[in-house]
Amino acid sequence: MKFKLENSHPFYQKTEKEKKAIQFKVVAIALLLFMPSLIVAWQTKIFFIAIFFFYLLITIIAPFIDVPTNQKTGRLIYYSNFLITEKEKNGVVKIHGGTLLDYYFVLNFKWNGQQRTNYILQQYLEGLLNLIETYENEENKQVKFTGTTYILNARTAEKLGFKIRKIDGVKLLILSMNYFNLLYSNSMAKRKLAFPNLRKAISFEANLVDLIEKKALIKALSDRLK
Repeated sequence: MKFKLENSHPFYQKTEKEKKAIQFKVVAIALLLFMPSLIVAWQTKIFFIAIFFFYLLITIIAPFIDVPTNQKTGRLIYYSNFLITEKEKNGVVKIHGGTLLDYYFVLNFKWNGQQRTNYILQQYLEGLLNLIETYENEENKQVKFTGTTYILNARTAEKLGFKIRKIDGVKLLILSMNYFNLLYSNSMAKRKLAFPNLRKAISFEANLVDLIEKKALIKALSDRLK
């Protein structure tokens, strides 16, 4: 695979000590932000306030802790700065877009919303290319790739070689539970408050052969966005 995470991603270029320091700061800030809600909840006896705020903070800081840990152990694999997969299991590879960690460390804060969006899409396509090139050189060609997204529409996903599947209740629930995380990420991408439309979320899947057939198109689209 051409992509080298440590050569491209600002967070993963840091030493382990620096990464730990960042994670510690994230947790410390979250705790400081949580304390006022705890005080208000205690004084008003409306404890739902503290529970809700705690949940909100957990969903936001989780990528800064979970993603680097799972990347280090090999459970998550980066194929570009904004395309990640879970480790293959039973012939299935689950695809994920970039997390809040990636949005925060990779996006150039001087870019406007269109430049950020184009970069994210380009990295998604570049990641697909790296993914295809990794698996097409292996003996097992029966791998299936699956994922869920609210960013790509059905037409674009099909153009890239994916088949659209109706999103099931569990996946939609997971997206809904991470809504504030998605809201923050989407707003960073658009450089303005941008609410993600989960009603447009889709599930997609493709066999390796399907993606190989679209490899030239994916490369052309990726190059166009550079």
